[in-house]
Formats: sequence, structure tokens, C-alpha cells
Amino acid sequence: MDRRDAIEIQALKADSFGRIALMRGAAGCFVRRDLRHVPAWLRLPAWWLARREARGLLAVAGMDAVPQLLGWDGRMLDRSYMDGAAMYQRPPRGDLAYFRRARRLLQALHRHGVAHNDLAKEANWLVRADGTPAVIDFQLAVRGAPRSRWMRLLAREDLRHLLKHKRTYCPDRITPVERRVLKRTSWLRDAWFASGKPVYRFVTRRLLKWEDNEGQGPKP
Repeated sequence: MDRRDAIEIQALKADSFGRIALMRGAAGCFVRRDLRHVPAWLRLPAWWLARREARGLLAVAGMDAVPQLLGWDGRMLDRSYMDGAAMYQRPPRGDLAYFRRARRLLQALHRHGVAHNDLAKEANWLVRADGTPAVIDFQLAVRGAPRSRWMRLLAREDLRHLLKHKRTYCPDRITPVERRVLKRTSWLRDAWFASGKPVYRFVTRRLLKWEDNEGQGPKP
């Protein structure tokens, strides 16, 4: 039995951009993003996001603590299953080691020329069974030359979002340098809050009827 004959074990999420399910195939469990039932008017953006995820996963192939791309045919994206709970489900409260490892994970991503670009959402951070971090959902990932000005800006935003989570769960372990990083917002962040975020909220909450509070709901 190959992945085409896989059996669905559990539906994880369904929204206007596809259906995500935990599957079981001959080689074990994996996660499938299925675009075949996306409404016609959203097929292009759904395909674009899935393709972006596939490309992001290809760029970090072989890395630990990120999903591995198993297949992408333009309609279904299969990636490896990562056992763990979202940060908000298993909070790493007081766990400084978690945030140290998470920072090293970000550094590895950035060395591969990938900025995740969606790490404000706790649902995109996993706490695995052994307490170590993992990152999922590469739909908004950006690829580029690691030392370029644009990628360094995006990498800094990734780090700032991680530090915001650290401030929530380990408030007494924030260093003076980290406080300065948190206070120094970029023009990109300011532009997003001034223009992009209101549009995002209108589209996702009014048109698409999403109610996950920017990622606080279950996500694979």
C-alpha cells in the first residue's frame, strides 16, 4: 500500500484552503493537505500556499524538528507526521531549555535560507514528547539568500516572535539584549499592523469565517 492507498485516521482541520488529515500508509503515519474540495474561487490561492509550503519544506529537507516533504502533486501535499502538542496545549512554562533549543532551530532554518514568517502563532510551535521544540506549517515561508538584507529582516522577525513566547512562558529569563530586540520593531511589522492585518482579519473572519484567534485553535 503506497500513500495513494493510505487510510485516513483523523481529520485535523478543514477550512477554505483545504482539508488536513492524519493518514496511515505502508510506511507509517503522515499528514495530508488535500485541496480537491477547495471552492473554485479559492483554488488558486490554496494551490499557491500549498506550493509555497512544499518549496519551503524542500529547502529544509533533512533537518530535524521540521516536517519532511513526502509528496506534492498540485492537489495533495503529504508531509511527515510530527508527534507533539501545540505550544498553547503543552505550555513550556519555565522551560528555558526549550527556548534555547528553539533559538538554535531558528538559526538552522535561517542558515538554510528559509524564514518561517508565521511564528507568532503558538499553534506553529510544537512541544514534542521529549520536551524539545519543532516548527510546522510552512505555507508562508520565504526563501532567499541567508545574508541578504530582506532575509535578515525576516529572520529577525522570526526571532522576535520566539522571544514574545519566551516572555510569556519564561518572563524572568528574558535577557537585556532580548528585551531590546523585543522593543525594536521593524518597518515590516509596523506596515503589517497598519495595513496588512486589518485586511487579513476582514478576509479570514468576515469572508472565510475563521475563528481560530490567529492560530490558537488546533493545527497539524
